[in-house]
Amino acid sequence: METMRELLPRYLERMGVRGLSARTIANHRGIVGLFLDWCEARGLAAPDAVTKPILERYQRHLFHLRQPGSGRPLSFRTQHVRLVPVKRFFQWLVRDNYLPSNPASDLEMPKRERRLPKAVLSADEAEAVLAVPDVEEPLGLRDRALLEVLYATGLRRSEVRALSVFDVDRGRGTLTVRSGKGGRDRVVPLGERAQWWVDRYVDRARPLLLSAAETESLFLTSLGEPMSRAWLSQHVKDLVTRADIGKSGSCHLFRHTMATLMLENGADIRHVQEMLGHVQLATTEIYTHVSVRHLQEVHARTHPGAKLRRSSA
Repeated sequence: METMRELLPRYLERMGVRGLSARTIANHRGIVGLFLDWCEARGLAAPDAVTKPILERYQRHLFHLRQPGSGRPLSFRTQHVRLVPVKRFFQWLVRDNYLPSNPASDLEMPKRERRLPKAVLSADEAEAVLAVPDVEEPLGLRDRALLEVLYATGLRRSEVRALSVFDVDRGRGTLTVRSGKGGRDRVVPLGERAQWWVDRYVDRARPLLLSAAETESLFLTSLGEPMSRAWLSQHVKDLVTRADIGKSGSCHLFRHTMATLMLENGADIRHVQEMLGHVQLATTEIYTHVSVRHLQEVHARTHPGAKLRRSSA
């Protein structure tokens, strides 16, 4: 019988045939690879050598595993992420007749934590960050347009860096997000102000940044190249720090801010779900716990102890 290590490339190829993104395939390669390393260290190479008790033992291994450097345990969310590709690998082994039954089918998964965002900007704080770039300079104009897009649309970092100049519909005032998370496309409104800054950047600054090797990428570095994920994160983080608002964050900070402020100002949660590109409404509902302004208003209006009586004070 072929080993699990020998079968892994076929599984990854199948994922590619199904149209899953290269990033998803790379994640599965790495995570399943860690599981195979653990198995091989214990003399488990063939698929039929892995039983449900073996998988439960691996799950306990993840629970007790400590992160190098900090010594902290893996979060339950991370443990969950480490187990899902392994379960799907065994589903494929059964489906393609490498195994008669699936030892992972009844594996109880760790409960995923639903954490609130670490920080969300107020409208005034967002405006302070937007005001940081020097818009008289080409790079500053680029930065202002970039921040406006993040704030207006809540796009993910990977979605922003993948934007093409042809994804901006000036007539309709929209952005087309291509191959977002899960390979799904969507169209989101850009808003008049963000549209104005993007148009200004495209007309005045982007031509000055273009290098000899032209690219369709909307946002370019000073070298005229598309932005890498790491560069984009660090650059936005630096702009937030320069605003001196006492909060830190990067691209996802604006994603959280957009969703929270829209909900606080009366947006339907399903519209916010569409903006964010969430498949499940439950993923968007976390922002209802962050947008507390309406709850504060109701609390102040209805709770008999909410108001400070000046005479007694």
